[in-house]
Amino acid sequence: MDTTDRKLLDQLQKNAKISIQSLAEKTGLSTASVQRRMRTLRDTGAIRREVAILDPGQVGLGITAIVAVELERDRLDQIDAFKRKAREDRQVTHFYCIAGESDFILIVMARDIADYEAFTHRFFFADKNVRKFRTSIVVSTEKSTSEVPI
Repeated sequence: MDTTDRKLLDQLQKNAKISIQSLAEKTGLSTASVQRRMRTLRDTGAIRREVAILDPGQVGLGITAIVAVELERDRLDQIDAFKRKAREDRQVTHFYCIAGESDFILIVMARDIADYEAFTHRFFFADKNVRKFRTSIVVSTEKSTSEVPI
C-alpha cells in the first residue's frame, strides 16, 4: 500500500459515495487506475465493506452502553462460545477482547433502559460463565467515527 492508496482510502472513508472521477481528480490518477486500485483494495481486504452510518436516535436507539465483562473460567470452549454469542448479537455493535481488569468490552445499543435490562438478562445473567459485568451508560456522544487515522 502506497501513499496514493492511502489517499484513496482516506477519501472513501469520508464519503463512500464519492465518484471514481472525483477520486481521480483528488489523487491525480486516471479513472482506470483508480478503479484498478479500488478493486485491489477490496480484494486484499483493506476495504472490508462499504456501509451507511445511521443516526441511532433516528432509528429508535436511545441507549448506548459500554460494558466490561469478566468471565468465570478460562476454558477455551467457553471463551469461544461467549465470543460467538457476542459476534452474532445485533445489539452488540462493537466487541473487543482486552488485556487488563476485564476480559471483554462490548458496546451495546438499546431502545431504552428496559430494552437494555432485557438484554442483560438474556446475554449476561443467563450465561453461567459470566462472572460479572459493569455497565456505563453514555450520556452524550462527543465524538463517534468509523474513520481510521491514515
